[in-house]
Amino acid sequence: MRNTTVGAGALRVGAIGLGCMPMSWAYTASERDGAESVRAVHAALDLGATLLDTADSYGPFTNELLLGRALLGRRDRAFLATKGGVMASEGHLVANGRPAYIRRACDASLRRLRTDWIDLYQLHRPDPDVPVEESWGAMAELVRAGKVRSLGLSALDLVGPAPRRPAPAGRGPGQGSQGRYAAALRVLERVQQVFPVGAVQAEMSVWAPRAATELLPWCRARGVTLLAAMPLGSGYLTGTLTAGRGFEPDDARARHPRFTAEMMAEHQPVVAALRRVAARHGGVTAAQVALAWLLGLGDQVIPLPGTKKERWVRENCAAAGVVLTPSDLVELRGLPEALDAWG
Repeated sequence: MRNTTVGAGALRVGAIGLGCMPMSWAYTASERDGAESVRAVHAALDLGATLLDTADSYGPFTNELLLGRALLGRRDRAFLATKGGVMASEGHLVANGRPAYIRRACDASLRRLRTDWIDLYQLHRPDPDVPVEESWGAMAELVRAGKVRSLGLSALDLVGPAPRRPAPAGRGPGQGSQGRYAAALRVLERVQQVFPVGAVQAEMSVWAPRAATELLPWCRARGVTLLAAMPLGSGYLTGTLTAGRGFEPDDARARHPRFTAEMMAEHQPVVAALRRVAARHGGVTAAQVALAWLLGLGDQVIPLPGTKKERWVRENCAAAGVVLTPSDLVELRGLPEALDAWG
């Protein structure tokens, strides 16, 4: 796999990363297997997918503990990205951006991950009761202390409402003059004045392309990496989910309007297009086409497909060898956007 860099600090990583959340949180618990997840992490490192993305809230805490075990003897091969700034309270995640909490959370993550440093420490959610400059300043102190190498911001909770009807991808802001990422851009401008932003994480995929038109230009102008979360539409863009089959009650998708039987059926043209493009390349899957679309946006974009199985890690990494043609891109550019954002 080719390499790219994170932020202006030019920290080298593979062009595709690994989202580790499904190994411990949000998706069906009955399908979790710690040993299989460790094999998935090891396969990712062997294939060059060195950026491993987690958070202290995933579990909470269990995802970081799992990665700590998986990286014994392999820490120097991994680029560890984790998140802080929220705490679990009665089954909910509550923002806590107070500097003292940020410092404690980072130290706790270091212990769980069994490491002396975090390569990318991300503010998971700005605290509305604390000026974001104070939270970011505390994170900058962690860089100066040698505990963290670079800083990032998760924009997943700073997104405006989704379009109410499908619109062609790449049309532009579409939500008035401000666009869906207006709040995220305002926060980014504020924290950038305190300490350089290394990476921004946002949902971005062939059916959720707004970040490419609204957020990516800001990142490119400042040498900031855009981490594409949910690049496979939380499994939908793989073409392996069946409308109406449903999810187990503990799966977050069971409660999300994007995954009702009706909505999944409405979005079938997106999957059909991915399959058509894949068929033209021979031996390529819909998921690999979806990842190749993101890789085609340039080295500033790093997809973070989440999985807990080694076989999917290998398939996702192979997407680095898929090069889409101009006609492929024209077909994908005309697809309708997904309704109802995760934010």
